[in-house]
Amino acid sequence: MRIFRLAAVALFGSLAGFTVSGAVAQQQAQPDSSLPATSTFGRWTTIFDTLDTGQDAHKTCAASTAFVDGIGNAGTLTLSISTGDALPPDAYPAIMITVDNKDLPTGKNIAATFGDPGVKVSAKVYSNDAVNGRPSWTVDNQAKTSLALLRAMRKVTSLDVVFGTQTVASIPMDGFTKAYRNLGTSCGFQTKDVTP
Repeated sequence: MRIFRLAAVALFGSLAGFTVSGAVAQQQAQPDSSLPATSTFGRWTTIFDTLDTGQDAHKTCAASTAFVDGIGNAGTLTLSISTGDALPPDAYPAIMITVDNKDLPTGKNIAATFGDPGVKVSAKVYSNDAVNGRPSWTVDNQAKTSLALLRAMRKVTSLDVVFGTQTVASIPMDGFTKAYRNLGTSCGFQTKDVTP
């Protein structure tokens, strides 16, 4: 099977573009069985790929949504987890934001806030090397913080993201709940602690 690498989220950039149209949930027909399987739920797209080493097989499961920030920069919010990782409730999918804004803070331990006026989750993010030429940030994946953030994503209509004092974007969450449940089904973990 073809290897899917989170760092090569280039594929996701193009898939997430489909979510901007707000397509209804549908299974995409795959003409080639070696291609990853994809599904679309509202503004979210899920993708599943299997790496078979001959000794064992690991499935990578990811969900992504595209957004445009307040000044017109394109971005994606992506969750990813592998069956080779610790799975919920011990650990939750990694959460990464990629956005074409080079003015956002970089480094480690950047204070971040996620939510809306009724729900706020504080976390730390750190910047990564650029993905497809765009800067990216990963949420420090502590189980308690990740669980709170995923629950906030389920509750809010749009997820307001702030790094330090700089607003990153307000990201629509339409389809998140179904996409997260689809991740759990495909990668073999319970989702009721996030999406009851």
